[in-house]
Amino acid sequence: MSAIHPTAIIDSSAELGEVAIGPYAVIEANAVVGTGTTIGAHSVVKRYTRIGRDNRIAEHVVIGGDPQDLKFTDCASFVELGNGNIVREGVTIHRGSAPESPTRIGDGCFLMATAHVAHDCTVGNRVVIANGAMLGGVVSIGDAAFVSGNVVVHQFCRIGRLAMAAGGARVIQDCLPFMISEGAPARARVLNIVGLRRAGVPAEEIAALKRALHALRTAGSLAAALDRLAADNSAAVAELAEFIRSATRGFAHPRG
Repeated sequence: MSAIHPTAIIDSSAELGEVAIGPYAVIEANAVVGTGTTIGAHSVVKRYTRIGRDNRIAEHVVIGGDPQDLKFTDCASFVELGNGNIVREGVTIHRGSAPESPTRIGDGCFLMATAHVAHDCTVGNRVVIANGAMLGGVVSIGDAAFVSGNVVVHQFCRIGRLAMAAGGARVIQDCLPFMISEGAPARARVLNIVGLRRAGVPAEEIAALKRALHALRTAGSLAAALDRLAADNSAAVAELAEFIRSATRGFAHPRG
């Protein structure tokens, strides 16, 4: 059974499951909010937003705001928020910038206070975006990545699966999966050992990734490093190599 505060404002076209909505919250036209979701006081779910089940949305959150893109002209575009996410105070998530385009956030993510997700971003499952972190437009974050506090991510960059961008990093190129990148500009520093172990990555795969990091640091060229990675019979190393090959902005090279 829903629990909706009498001061909340809900458009008649919004579709709500069994939800809890706090004082002075606003749910705009054509929004969808799934069963089990709670929305805190003074939060705003803008038009065309689609929120799944069992999300916890805190106070003063704005989901589905217009893109901060000078080329944007009003159209039907979306934010799609999955299931079981935690969105803390003051978070802003902007909708896509082209007709029918989405900003997507997966399942089981934790967006801490004042984090910002810009238009057309894709955030995977079980991602943590810490306090004050800012994603530019069309950023992609892989599953189980960790974006630390006050990290700024340039538009079109990718952060790979099980990667960590360390606190205050300035990300202007892709951050390699499985690595910790830090600095301004961010550079891969070490393997994300803690994250890999928590994710249950087998010890032999971690050892292979250590060899891959050494190859990237010591090979005379990127082509030579990729040849060494290709010779390693490891699924994780193959994923790392494919990520490098598909980079369009370059990637944050490991420190020597």
